[in-house]
Amino acid sequence: MTPTRHFFRRPRTVSPSEARVLAASGALIVDVRGMREWRRHHIPGSVLIPLAQLEERMDELPADRMLITFCTGGLLSSGAANLLAEFGYDAANMTRGLVGWRSTGGELVEGDALS
Repeated sequence: MTPTRHFFRRPRTVSPSEARVLAASGALIVDVRGMREWRRHHIPGSVLIPLAQLEERMDELPADRMLITFCTGGLLSSGAANLLAEFGYDAANMTRGLVGWRSTGGELVEGDALS
């Protein structure tokens, strides 16, 4: 079980605009929402690891790339970024989540496709 301390500290953050630039430079965007939200729409090139599975699946993530976590509004992904940072990953939370990504013109994939 993930300790609650991950949800109360403030992680390093990047704006949605910064996240787009960082992703173009090799950062990996990690979607910590659930499968239902992912299937509705997600960020192209992002990987889905729901927050509840993150600790047990983090070894699937590259240790040599920056990881940018996001959810719908940024709250759950904040805890995810903290958890990843505690385990030695270069991780940041995307502020305002998918809402912010959309508002800054970020592309979305719609439908069931898994990237």
